[in-house]
Amino acid sequence: MNEHLLIQIVLLLAIAVITVSISRRLHFPPILGYIIVGVIVGPNGFGFIEKAENIEALAEFGIVFLLFAIGLEFSIGQMIAMQKQVFGMGAVQVFVTAIVIYLITYLAGLDTNTSIVIASAFALSSTAIVIKQLTEQSEIKSRHGRSALGILIFQDIMVIPLLILIPALAMNGDGGDSISWVLGIAFLKGMFVVVLIHMIGKYLLKPLFHEVASAKSQELFTLTVLTVALSAAAFTEEMGLSMTLGAFLAGTMLSETEYRHQIEADIRPFQDILLGLFFVTIGMSISLEILAQHFLVIILITLAIILIKGGILYVTARLFGKEGGISLRIALSLSQVGEFGLVLLSLAFAFDLLPNETGNILLTAAVLSMSLAPFMIKFNGKIAKFMHKDSYSNNHQEIENTIIEESKYLSGHVILCGFGRVGQTVERFLHKANHAFVVLDMDIKRVHEAQDAGEAVYYGDAAKQSILMAAEINKAKVMIITFSDFHATLKIIKTTRQLNKKLPILVRTLDDSHLNELFEAGATEVIPDTFESSIMLASHLMLMIGQPASKVLRQTRQIRQDRYKILENFYPGEDDNPMEQHQVMKGIIHSVLVEGSMYAIGRRLKDLKLKSYNVKVEAIKRGHVRGENPSEETRIRDNDHIVLSGLVEDIEHAEKYLITG
Repeated sequence: MNEHLLIQIVLLLAIAVITVSISRRLHFPPILGYIIVGVIVGPNGFGFIEKAENIEALAEFGIVFLLFAIGLEFSIGQMIAMQKQVFGMGAVQVFVTAIVIYLITYLAGLDTNTSIVIASAFALSSTAIVIKQLTEQSEIKSRHGRSALGILIFQDIMVIPLLILIPALAMNGDGGDSISWVLGIAFLKGMFVVVLIHMIGKYLLKPLFHEVASAKSQELFTLTVLTVALSAAAFTEEMGLSMTLGAFLAGTMLSETEYRHQIEADIRPFQDILLGLFFVTIGMSISLEILAQHFLVIILITLAIILIKGGILYVTARLFGKEGGISLRIALSLSQVGEFGLVLLSLAFAFDLLPNETGNILLTAAVLSMSLAPFMIKFNGKIAKFMHKDSYSNNHQEIENTIIEESKYLSGHVILCGFGRVGQTVERFLHKANHAFVVLDMDIKRVHEAQDAGEAVYYGDAAKQSILMAAEINKAKVMIITFSDFHATLKIIKTTRQLNKKLPILVRTLDDSHLNELFEAGATEVIPDTFESSIMLASHLMLMIGQPASKVLRQTRQIRQDRYKILENFYPGEDDNPMEQHQVMKGIIHSVLVEGSMYAIGRRLKDLKLKSYNVKVEAIKRGHVRGENPSEETRIRDNDHIVLSGLVEDIEHAEKYLITG
């Protein structure tokens, strides 16, 4: 059997189908299913695949496509938007964790190179598990979710130097030059490769893909993508660096083109299989014999990884001003070893930087920490509430009190869940109809932007009964949910139906894949996406609150005649990057606070001539009063909020002018 590669592959795929199916049934991450497959078929399991060269070939291509896929999803815009979490919390966590683990392993008697490899691998967390689990729990946009995502982005950035570091350590281990010289040469090579591939991507790839796309051939487009990815991998390998570095850079390079989404769509059918292949090879490296012999040691190492990383993450979050409960939720979410850690350990095996038995023990402990991660993330809220009961209760009570105070006189109002682009469109219809409403959203940046501009928007999880009760759900006329996240929407509907069986619930959804589930949960109407769906959703809402049908029809017709101008500008959230070409959003709404000795204070709007900056003054908020479409004669006072709309760069120039003149 070992002589027939095709039989081995068929057997591997058959076992993978069964194991991954069981994993999904048990709500385990598919990653763990693939690792179990590797344990079963590998030389340390039943031995269906015994040849080392087969394992190495599979692992190499699995790693290459893992790095390519993650590079393709890498967003510079998102990194810039979250720079405090990325370059603040992320940098502190990675470097402090690496230093602490290095010292522990070095004092335990391991050599310098081995200690560096282990420290580098264990400092990283699982992007795939964390993001998937937080998204399914509707926590990716929460405070701990945003912080966890920022830290993961920095860890992804650190992959580039770490992929350069491993081969450099191997070269140093062969004798000859000092480690500082070897690392210096390796990093110079790495910088040269990064710059060269970036220049190729900027000046050659766009015209290349334009020509390929104009041919309108699906096969040619996919072939070009694979050629670019593997060429970059081969180039970095020829330079004496890791081929995975080239794959990652190729992914980031292609992510900056306008064809990024087409590339993702083309490679998605086999992307998951190739990623699964990598985790199968990780499982092949795990020895059941070593697991049995060193079971207690492996368990202790796993607990040590979680406690050390968790402790450092908790302290880091606290230093950056996070509350105790939020800090603990961040720590619980990120205290495992991740895919990149496994990549680094695999490379270390390939370059003989890890002793076989020691490496296998550490690899098994790393995989075990990953297997515990989904459960730690799933129950992070309950654990945090138990450990920080007082601070959590006080924080939630403060949020609820704010909503109660602002909503206590409302009746027959609308509860609007979600203040993204669709939510803001609906809010404008409600505003024009002079109908009372309460908006709940979990994007803290968007909430602050809207509140600064005088909007009735509150930070709160609409899936919690206490928040809905604070928003006077029993007196509300309609609820409308505009989240694109199906899991979040489902939780809100179920919570609402527990409190109010008769309240009409309008739901926005991306597609019709979950219609039956939403209706079964209690949705009254489910409406599709994009601008037209925004208009339809708002039209339904206007009719439900008693607006004349003729007036609603007239408003929607006017919006279409104006070419959707009312829908062009939105309050940006942390996920929004207006610079991306695929963004529907054309501009943003931003509130500028003028205070102290700023240039705009004491001047009339007409004297400021903001139109020359291609921005529009939507309103001026003075105290608790918001004045729409202010007169040109309006004189700016200290502590006024000037609400501007326009393109990002135009608003930046206008804001600078208002401050300095």
